[in-house]
Amino acid sequence: MNRQSSTISIGLANDLLEGFRADAVLTQRLIAKAEIAPELLAEQGGRITIEQFSTLLRQTALLLDDETPGFFSRPLRNGTLKFLCLGMLDAPNLDIALHRFVSFFRLVLDDMGFEIQRGERLTRIALVERVAPQGVRVLVHELMLKLVHGVASWMIGRKIPLEQVDFSYSRPTRATEYVYLFPGPIHFDQPATAVYFDTEYLSAPLRQDKSALNQFLRNAPADWLYVPFNDKILTHHIRDYLESRLATVTNVASTAKALHFSVRTLSRRLAEEGTSFQVVKDELRRDMAILQLIKTELPVAEIGLSLGYDDTTTFSRAFKQWTGSAPGTYRRLGIG
Repeated sequence: MNRQSSTISIGLANDLLEGFRADAVLTQRLIAKAEIAPELLAEQGGRITIEQFSTLLRQTALLLDDETPGFFSRPLRNGTLKFLCLGMLDAPNLDIALHRFVSFFRLVLDDMGFEIQRGERLTRIALVERVAPQGVRVLVHELMLKLVHGVASWMIGRKIPLEQVDFSYSRPTRATEYVYLFPGPIHFDQPATAVYFDTEYLSAPLRQDKSALNQFLRNAPADWLYVPFNDKILTHHIRDYLESRLATVTNVASTAKALHFSVRTLSRRLAEEGTSFQVVKDELRRDMAILQLIKTELPVAEIGLSLGYDDTTTFSRAFKQWTGSAPGTYRRLGIG
């Protein structure tokens, strides 16, 4: 899936800013640096780009000198992630590197840590909450889980497929996006938040060195969100296939044929991933519409046509269902 054509729920930005609402000046400064319009934060169906959220997180970390901004009782000062990675780079394999990862957080955090259980077939990495996070719990769990998966994948030079993902909280409103954030079977209301992957990956040698670390840090956390996998789940394949074909009449039957599935098999596989063909298509339309509205000056009617809507009214109605705002209104908000 193309990160450039993806957006993310405004809820992540709101959760990140939750602890700083009392400081209006700081909040305004942060969202200005991320080029997020203040009015957009109040839009229930608001969306921002992956780059905007990543910029917001980086700028918040820089201004507060805390790479986990407001999440825990003890801040992780800027440079923490770099030192963590430097301590892992000379490990002979991922197993040893992850042992160092867990040990590092045991030393620097009192509130939360990681626990690894190595099984014969699957390895489980779980978050261990010693006290409740000071930041919004769902966001803290999302980002800390993305951190361990992102660092582990980068260390061995390939994205590690997830066999299962558990969350210790109830299904959040943005759970429909988890198929992109955490590709794999997802379960809520579990004893602990954890990821599971094939134990064979623990023996993989590390492929990175110090020369690659700065680029990795510059791209964080964008490369950890909505990341393209070499072995993608079907939702990603369909989104990629549709991206250049939305202007044409593309339905589930033609898509299934092009991807060498029967309609029944494609629909069943998508259901197993917690989605459907129409949902995937509409989410792609929504994201591409938002990006064109805020990044181009194309007329609304032309944007609608590029997404397969012959009638501007139909496109506007669909867009309002997705975001809560008409396209013209959203364009004014999104430009900031």
